[in-house]
Amino acid sequence: MNFILIAIIVLGGIALISSVVLYVCSKKFAVYEDPRLAQVSAVLPGANCGGCGYPGCSGMAAALVKGADAGSLEGLYCPVGGAETMGRVADLLGMAVANTEPKVAVVRCNGTCELRPRIAEYNGLRTCTAMNSCGAGETGCGYGCLGCGDCVKACSFGAITMNPETGLPEVDEDKCTACGACVKACPRHIIELRKKGVKNRRVYVRCVNKDKGAAAMKACKAACIGCGKCEKECKFEAITIVNNLSYIDSDKCRLCRKCVEACPTHAIVAVNFPAPRPKTDTGMTGNCTKTSEEANVELKQEEVKA
Repeated sequence: MNFILIAIIVLGGIALISSVVLYVCSKKFAVYEDPRLAQVSAVLPGANCGGCGYPGCSGMAAALVKGADAGSLEGLYCPVGGAETMGRVADLLGMAVANTEPKVAVVRCNGTCELRPRIAEYNGLRTCTAMNSCGAGETGCGYGCLGCGDCVKACSFGAITMNPETGLPEVDEDKCTACGACVKACPRHIIELRKKGVKNRRVYVRCVNKDKGAAAMKACKAACIGCGKCEKECKFEAITIVNNLSYIDSDKCRLCRKCVEACPTHAIVAVNFPAPRPKTDTGMTGNCTKTSEEANVELKQEEVKA
């Protein structure tokens, strides 16, 4: 009986001492977690796409709370949630958020099956990464789309599909969240995030070929040849040519589309613009443009008055 009582006392003492030690340790080594982290994480979409530049929404939440403590949320933006989500986060943290223009993924390759003929056959793992590591692919262009659909697989929102006729990926603007997953997946870096623009209108060079003009045209009839006509035509200094390739700065571009008309290979495209009106014969009277019939009538009236 004494042994049982002694055992109970010893075990009770060990339990008491252990609980005291655990309590002291929990207080001494406690890790404080800001309650705002959970609140901000609840507001974020939870896609964990990495489009914000952080490892998942929890990383973005930590960056937002840290930015709020520093006094600014500049440079922090959730492409999936967009302006609405960022507004809710800003209200939660009591901060002002900068207006960030929405972006969309664009495919900078216009080398369709017709314009960029196939000159070889690839037998191997059917991924863009594998094909790119083996060489130029199945066409003569070592810069263009490989057509295996790595970008399609990378998109978590179903915004990219492969067009079987052209062999090129197409982006659904309504579904695209500009998370950047497709940009990272493309081994040839032909997908770029660009500003959606006013009324979703954009002008950009649909080519990334850096070969000289003759070699680029031999590989693809729609390639940029670096001729410089677009650069000379642009009055806003929005176009630069580096390594035989033209590039349009979306911040400087005023969507005048003169570069589109100037491009001899049609490598520059204008998206979501209204179809041009058919041209009619015109006659000029003063500063007004009129049809031929109106001009002839006015001329006759002037002759009668004279």
